[in-house]
Amino acid sequence: MQRALVSSSSKRLTNLLNLKNVSQRSYSLNHLIRIAATSNVQTVNPKIHSSKFMPLNLNCTIQKRTLASLPNHTKIVLPALSPTMEQGTLAKWAKKEGDHVLEGDLIAEIETDKATMGLEATEEGYLAKILVQEKTKDLPLKTLLCVMVSDKNDIAAFADYKPEAATSPSTPVAAPKPEPVKETPKPPQVQTPPPPPPPQPTTTTQTKKPEGRVFATPLAKKIASERNIDLSLVTPSGPDGQIRAQDVQNYVVQTPSAIPPRPTAEVNYEDLDINNYRAVTAKRLTQSKQTVPHYYLTVDIDLENVIKVRKDLNEQLAKENVKISINDFVIKASALACKKVPEANSAWMDTFIRKYNNVDINVAVATPNGLITPIVFNADKKGLSSINFDVASLAKKAKDNKLQPHEFMGGTFTISNLGMFGIKSFSAVINPPQACILAVGGAEKRVVPDEKNGHKVATYMQVTLSSDHRVVDGAVGAKWLEHFKKYMENPASMLL
Repeated sequence: MQRALVSSSSKRLTNLLNLKNVSQRSYSLNHLIRIAATSNVQTVNPKIHSSKFMPLNLNCTIQKRTLASLPNHTKIVLPALSPTMEQGTLAKWAKKEGDHVLEGDLIAEIETDKATMGLEATEEGYLAKILVQEKTKDLPLKTLLCVMVSDKNDIAAFADYKPEAATSPSTPVAAPKPEPVKETPKPPQVQTPPPPPPPQPTTTTQTKKPEGRVFATPLAKKIASERNIDLSLVTPSGPDGQIRAQDVQNYVVQTPSAIPPRPTAEVNYEDLDINNYRAVTAKRLTQSKQTVPHYYLTVDIDLENVIKVRKDLNEQLAKENVKISINDFVIKASALACKKVPEANSAWMDTFIRKYNNVDINVAVATPNGLITPIVFNADKKGLSSINFDVASLAKKAKDNKLQPHEFMGGTFTISNLGMFGIKSFSAVINPPQACILAVGGAEKRVVPDEKNGHKVATYMQVTLSSDHRVVDGAVGAKWLEHFKKYMENPASMLL
């Protein structure tokens, strides 16, 4: 039997192929490949085969796989961070190559179609190789982002690592033969008449331009001065070669270059990239204004009783470091009003209307990356302190880009509060498919009638309900505001 050519370090394979009684044994192709993969075998030229196995081709080449020379490692790919995510942007790396990573550490920030979210490590190790640069957009799911290893000494092995291209053997396709071009009979030539001669400039019997001093009317001089026109170039039409205003106008029409271009001021600007979340938000809000028939209802809320109750509660909760806000009352009152008027706690689903049994309130939060609406779940069943805790924790997560998809995707009713910015009133855009959104303005002092003293100073707040007319009729929206106003002006009724 012909001896296989092997390297000196492949002792095991050498001994195997040097067996004198090798004809009494048979080895499969897979067996030889496994042996070669654990050695430094370059070429094998065996003649050993058995009827039970696939025969080996002569002069076949067995090469060790590229990955076999690399230490054990873990590939980190782009996951689906939301149900609707199809691609993402690698916004920022939180770690660099060579860094030690603990389980739960933030590796990178990924921009999805919903928000900017953190990619966390699932196990301890070292970041060996980064394969995608920051600000890379439109990455498809399962894109290889980086490689991690468990041993720090294995990092150097990935210095020149490049991901294997997922290629499949393709069958060459012959180029299609060009179809013979059929000669079409030429149409009979039609003799075209020669073009008419260009029109000769017509001569008019106008007064010749005077030589030397130029005579012009005061209005003609003014127009020429404003437009920086040399009057000696203007053909006069007045008596004794006098230039009239109409002559200057004719000169401007006939000579466009006579009008000097206006100096353009230097414009200083900066173009900003649009992240995925802002692009999706812009698309959704534009679609909302174009397809959802909005209508708006506004009402004033007397906050005197809420302010008193809030003060008493905060005094009781001072030791627990909890401070109830007016917005907490707004969330609670909105949730209870949604239970009273369930039409406002519904969604337009194109072919049907979905009426929710639970009340999950979205609270708009401004972040550096744009607006996001985390959810206070079952707000109608929670107390003010619990709502306060949820809003505070969700707002912090939103600003730190640590919200999970279930914490901001969904919801049944949205509240947008700009009162802290001094805004008295505004109208908000509905967050589809929801039917309503409440815009809350800031509190202000007003002089109002009083039965005892004739007048008094009270604190009022204005709110505007935006409703989808396909789901909530005007009278239904007014009824919702009636219940909301009652809860806010008599906060004790929220306990009933």
